[in-house]
Amino acid sequence: MAVDRKPDSFAGKDLRIGIIGCGYVGLPLALRFADVGHRVTGFDTDQEKIKKLNAGQSYIQHIPADKINHHVQGKRFDATTDFAKLREMDAVLICVPTPLDERREPDLSYVEKTAQSIAPNLQRNQLIVLESTTYPGTTEELVLPILEKGGLHCPIARGEGTENVATDFYLAFSPEREDPGNKQYGLAQIPKIVGGINPPSGRAAAGLYAQIVSKVVPVSSTRAAEMVKLLENIFRCVNIALVNELKQLSLRMDLDIWEVIDSAATKPFGFMPFYPGPGLGGHCIPVDPYYLSWKAREYDFATRFIELAGEINTAMPYHVVDALVKALNEREKSLKGSKVLLLGMAYKKDVDDLRESPSLKLLELLTGNGALLDYNDPYFPALFKMRHYDFSKMRSVELTSERLAKYDCVLIATDHSSYDFNEIVKNAKLVVDTRNATRHVKQGREKIVNC
Repeated sequence: MAVDRKPDSFAGKDLRIGIIGCGYVGLPLALRFADVGHRVTGFDTDQEKIKKLNAGQSYIQHIPADKINHHVQGKRFDATTDFAKLREMDAVLICVPTPLDERREPDLSYVEKTAQSIAPNLQRNQLIVLESTTYPGTTEELVLPILEKGGLHCPIARGEGTENVATDFYLAFSPEREDPGNKQYGLAQIPKIVGGINPPSGRAAAGLYAQIVSKVVPVSSTRAAEMVKLLENIFRCVNIALVNELKQLSLRMDLDIWEVIDSAATKPFGFMPFYPGPGLGGHCIPVDPYYLSWKAREYDFATRFIELAGEINTAMPYHVVDALVKALNEREKSLKGSKVLLLGMAYKKDVDDLRESPSLKLLELLTGNGALLDYNDPYFPALFKMRHYDFSKMRSVELTSERLAKYDCVLIATDHSSYDFNEIVKNAKLVVDTRNATRHVKQGREKIVNC
């Protein structure tokens, strides 16, 4: 059972911390808290994940198994499916998915079910923090009422005169800023945004996170913290949409958009380079604009600029297929019956992350139009059933000179560093490149179609 803790005590050592959701966000967070000496328990509904974690094994490529095993052996980390153990925790951090449903509207079912799992186990003076990306108001309007059903209360309070408001438990929002595969900025180097339901909650969360990150940035409320995360990712979404649209125009004007971007990036002020691609992927950028647009309708406000950016990025896989069809037509072939090899399933290079990957949409569109499709990805030897896709019968094919020569087209969707693009172009009949991955290839450029 949680001890009688005041907000400042969460800056102390040897806390019991529960992390709900042991994926790309939750697992690095759990290990980071274990690094600084806290005792961490990971909670998840996936029994296979729990088994692997307790055996000191990793299922995420960029998280080494020896680090997990070190903390398991040192009794600083364990994992469980038993949510009743939440009552033993001092702090509980929620790191569950917040996807879109079939109508591209927010699906908060994971957050809601998690809050319902915490509620019967909630203890006085526990700290609960939501990290899952969502629209402003989720912590106040969805999570708080569920947690308060057991009789404990966390009053919403901000502004002058609320610094020491009485609260039975602490509740805050602190958006994750995980970037899988980023070797320059890990969790410890990235400042942490923290907003509390009330000032004591904000202080408790700030004290906890200050132990594992370079800097804590307090904001006035959970709603402000939720909006910060959306702004960060919508900024990227809008700028990527801009270059994706300029890429389409540049193709018609016979201009190299990558040359234009790289040249513009030499300006030392007022410009930040973004690069086009076959569509958006990852756990946040393709999703966040729709979360804000949906919430904005409650305020009778149309986020036209943001929605347009989402439409442009969503359309990119269709543009890629159109370019591929055109390239095949110029070689007197139709898409139906053509053998196509898709290179790269991950949403970005050198990660084992399929979330919202445009390659999944490309697979669906190409197979739906009659292409005979194979794929290769060194990070995904086999595909599996996902939320919106089921390619569980597909296996990554080996890349050999003989195999490459058999395809009517090789489609580069992800530019993994392990790919030898010189060899790919040398042996392929046709290469459709969505990532400018073949820019340094000298021989066989007549085979390459950039799109």
